[in-house]
Amino acid sequence: YTGADMNRTLVLEKRDEAVAARITEYLQATDRYAKTIVFCEDIDHAARMRQALSNANADICATHPKYVVQITGDNLDGKRELDNFIDPEKTYPVIATTSKLMSTGVDAQTCKLIVMDQTIKSMTLFKQIIGRGTRLREDLGKSWFTIMDFKRATELFADKDFDGEPVQIYEPKAGEPMDPPPADDLAGGAASEGGDPLTGPTTIGAGEGGSDEPRRYVVGGMVTVSVARERVQYLNADGKLITESLRDYTRINLARQFSSLDQYLQAWNSAGRKQALIQELESQGVLLEALAEEVAGTGVKDLDPFDLLLHVAYNQPFLTRAERARRVKQKHARNTIFTEYGPVARKVLEALLDKYADEGIATIESNDVLKLQPISNLGSPVELIKSFGGRPQYLQALNTLERELYAAAAH
Repeated sequence: YTGADMNRTLVLEKRDEAVAARITEYLQATDRYAKTIVFCEDIDHAARMRQALSNANADICATHPKYVVQITGDNLDGKRELDNFIDPEKTYPVIATTSKLMSTGVDAQTCKLIVMDQTIKSMTLFKQIIGRGTRLREDLGKSWFTIMDFKRATELFADKDFDGEPVQIYEPKAGEPMDPPPADDLAGGAASEGGDPLTGPTTIGAGEGGSDEPRRYVVGGMVTVSVARERVQYLNADGKLITESLRDYTRINLARQFSSLDQYLQAWNSAGRKQALIQELESQGVLLEALAEEVAGTGVKDLDPFDLLLHVAYNQPFLTRAERARRVKQKHARNTIFTEYGPVARKVLEALLDKYADEGIATIESNDVLKLQPISNLGSPVELIKSFGGRPQYLQALNTLERELYAAAAH
């Protein structure tokens, strides 16, 4: 058997589990609610991966069963979830397993992870699949996306015929079928569910009908499957492959924007909204999420973007978000800060510190932070802002809180 036989004529159930575990590991290190599409060989494979991913994410699926869904041509329940998956305002579903149905026409604006566990030789199909991740929504934090490839499909990036042409978006009108039309240049119109542009119809899984499909061998727990080799590559803001290490690339990139550590500290401390500076750095090619994942692999987790860059680019000591929040709380307990505010406002500030420790600076700078639990238990947004004396006073208190959080940045 070869790699092309995997999930066609040979099924290793332990491999499904290993792939699901690696996908879950990546999401846990970055964002467990990042919209993800997993492209599988066929409907049967998509169904198995849905179950494997549900098992790997049982802590979420126990309360939100639609965290992982199968969206294939034969699955009516899954197809009904397609609109929810592509809606930027809907949290669930988060992970969609599919084979061909979502390869064209799905306007998944916030999709941040494309997983390829499908043998792909067609350049057209390859472009269509990666096109699911190329939509930008910088207002929602989507300025880049990740491709996770288990079948070496990304070797097509090196093909001279790959020119990155955009894929046409299929937006069905009322009464039109959800399935996108097949691509014009796919052999035999094989872009529909269950077909492959090179090899013809894929194997039909057990119970799906058909009489001439090749015999499929399913191997349960008799073999051990592990990741033998893994390669991570990044493209910069110009679409060029980064050849140096991610850490060296970050140091070089930061050096172009800030001539010294002092200039970096000054830029951070003077930024009215830290998230605006973070977004500007990302637009200049600083790969913060990828860098955070790499650093987390060394045991250093939950760093603020400020500390992450301070540590990697300038080799300076860092504090975790929880440590920064704890320092401010200690000063608050000694009544050395926030003494001008009443009991409700002080509780809001304490809750904001907890939010910062758990989720980061972007959350506490969000206009909707006062609507989030448990802050919302203290009162409505209007009532909470009123406890500070009005919106200008609330924003001033938030600025003071941030100044205290990054007080160590003055060293």
